[in-house]
Amino acid sequence: MSESPRPQGGKANVWAPLLMLGSGVSQYVGASFAVGLFAVAPAISVGWGRIASAAFIMLIWRRALPRRADGSFDWHMLGRAALFGIVLGAMNLNFYMAIDRIPLGTAVSIEYIGPVLLAALTGRGWRVRTGIALAACGVFLISWAGVDMSDPSVAAGVGFVLLAGFFWALYIWIGRKVAIGGRGLDSLSWAMAIAGLAYLPLGAPGIGSILSDWRLLLALFAVGTLSSALPYGIDQIVMRRIPAAMMALLTSLLPVTSLLVGLVMLHQVPNWAEIVGLVLVSIAVALATGHSEEEATDLTREAPPEPV
Repeated sequence: MSESPRPQGGKANVWAPLLMLGSGVSQYVGASFAVGLFAVAPAISVGWGRIASAAFIMLIWRRALPRRADGSFDWHMLGRAALFGIVLGAMNLNFYMAIDRIPLGTAVSIEYIGPVLLAALTGRGWRVRTGIALAACGVFLISWAGVDMSDPSVAAGVGFVLLAGFFWALYIWIGRKVAIGGRGLDSLSWAMAIAGLAYLPLGAPGIGSILSDWRLLLALFAVGTLSSALPYGIDQIVMRRIPAAMMALLTSLLPVTSLLVGLVMLHQVPNWAEIVGLVLVSIAVALATGHSEEEATDLTREAPPEPV
């Protein structure tokens, strides 16, 4: 299914940031629960469990086979979902290896380097480019203030999160193609299932302690729901209606939400540089999403509604 030529106008600019804020809160509340599971299982196993539990939830909800309207098997959809799943899984596992070593807000802020580079490569217009510059400065203040690279564990965490950022940029680029190609939520469910299978050898060996306790298993499913199924489903809705550059820039809201969640749930108190960074990111998002009707028409087109 091709993307419709009908212009969206400015409507997406109003609700997209709100959806992304909700997505961010959900994702990082889930991540804060995951940090608690690191005491009983390796971070890579918790990350894999997040993917596998989210795949289970999505497949039960969607109950969709990769078939075309005529009933034939849709190899193209499955292949695209497989690529999406490999990228999504790599992003998640590297991120969880990072937050086992560095604070949640810092990790998400450094990870944002990937999306901001994608926005810089694909963005158009002075508002978007100014927003990119402000967001980059804000994220730099949030991420690098107080990062002690002389600590080997912290340095390893930064390395893992830089890899996660690379895969985050790929996730946005491929995810939007999945979204506008039709059946985005169905493709997402299969992407998660394929990711769960692909990374099974890495994550499954250390998951036994969680599987043996129903309370820990319930916590893992909460992580999968809050950190993957819900936010990635929201991403598929948002990606259908805004260009990749704006989606990449809107992800600058995620370092903000992760910092706030880290403060409330993990008691990770932000310093002055991080607070200034929050202000800069907020200005950047306001600029980037404040397009005129003509700019919005030029930047984005509305895709057909996702079947629920």
